[in-house]
Amino acid sequence: MHLVPQPLGTPSAHAALSRAGELLARFREVRARTDALAAPLSPEDMVVQSMPDASPAKWHLAHTTWFFETFLLAPREPGYAPFHPRYAYLFNSYYDAVGPRHARALRGLLTRPSRDEVRAYRAQVDARVEALASGGLDAEGSAVLELGLHHEQQHQELLLTDLKHALFANPLRPAYAPPLAVAARRAPPLGFVAHAGGLREVGHAGPGFAFDNEGPRHRVWLEPFALGTRAVTSGEYLRFMEDGGYRRPELWLFDGFAAAQANRWEAPLYWERERGGWTAFTLHGPRPLALEEPVTHVSLYEADAYARWAGARLPAEEEWEVAAADAAEDGATADGGRYHPAVAAEGGGARLAQLLGDVWEWTRSAHAPYPRFRPAAGALGEYNGKFMCNQLVLRGGSCATPAGHVRPTYRNFFHPETRWQFSGIRLAREA
Repeated sequence: MHLVPQPLGTPSAHAALSRAGELLARFREVRARTDALAAPLSPEDMVVQSMPDASPAKWHLAHTTWFFETFLLAPREPGYAPFHPRYAYLFNSYYDAVGPRHARALRGLLTRPSRDEVRAYRAQVDARVEALASGGLDAEGSAVLELGLHHEQQHQELLLTDLKHALFANPLRPAYAPPLAVAARRAPPLGFVAHAGGLREVGHAGPGFAFDNEGPRHRVWLEPFALGTRAVTSGEYLRFMEDGGYRRPELWLFDGFAAAQANRWEAPLYWERERGGWTAFTLHGPRPLALEEPVTHVSLYEADAYARWAGARLPAEEEWEVAAADAAEDGATADGGRYHPAVAAEGGGARLAQLLGDVWEWTRSAHAPYPRFRPAAGALGEYNGKFMCNQLVLRGGSCATPAGHVRPTYRNFFHPETRWQFSGIRLAREA
């Protein structure tokens, strides 16, 4: 991208300073939110890595800082010098164009740098970003800063989901947040809202931020379909289990049944059978299974098997997006401090609830490029494009997603056996 410098005092320069000021205020807010999420953690909490797919909290704090240092400061800061010459190796995630990196599965061995050294790293980079942005940023610099903010919000959610997995690995089952009461209300009856289908448009078209895999906007043909009015509850999923759902191969995809047998799945992740019934581990500690709350921490394979058992199917992501075009955030998000999905609000028979918040909802769609998609040039082009293989799309956001970080076009994606994210189920069927 080639940009023509504008003289100070022109409308373009004033607009750039205004835009940089807005982004700087958001930068302070997002960075403070990450620090607040990590504040209750001990140094031991921050270094543990419970499985290769998860990362220590300390690594998340350092990696998001490395992102701003590498992609915003390095190309633009006069006299740029890295905070530490080896941090690029330690805290690069997957950007091959930037250079080699420490193995993902070994991040839990990084006892050094210490928590305080990582905090000092964050503080110094924060000050340098503030100084750079205060002088105004060109369009490319503003775009990188905004991308970095949304990238950090993704890692805020990962910090919580990775921490939950680590705390569950501890036999003491320690809690991250205060106890959570079980809501007295019941989930509304599950219904279906029909959609006529036809020739529709999907994908982000602006205004506002979107990741590159959300576009370009394009036309799709949809056959008539119907979408469930809310997410599937734990009580409904329990009935699937009690009907032998995990032992009936006719309900499962071949790879899914093999995964269920190999991993000895008999319930969603974090469910435990106690003498008095089922309990679920949450970031608020263990609690009796709340039957009216959405089921979560299920794989694509489990979601697909449940849908088949229920006489339905999972939605295609295009169906989900068309149905959610005017959806509002009515589900739990991380900003409320409730790090667990909530019971759906009562609504009319034609209302779709919980589309944005509570649980990410599996779709049957592969994470593939949209027509005319082209990754950006350079290292930032690796952001989503390199993962468009062997992963399935989830839609909607969860109770661990920051408020305002969800939208109907957002395409999250994970491998089909993944269970440690707040992933749930919304049913679909032919209309």
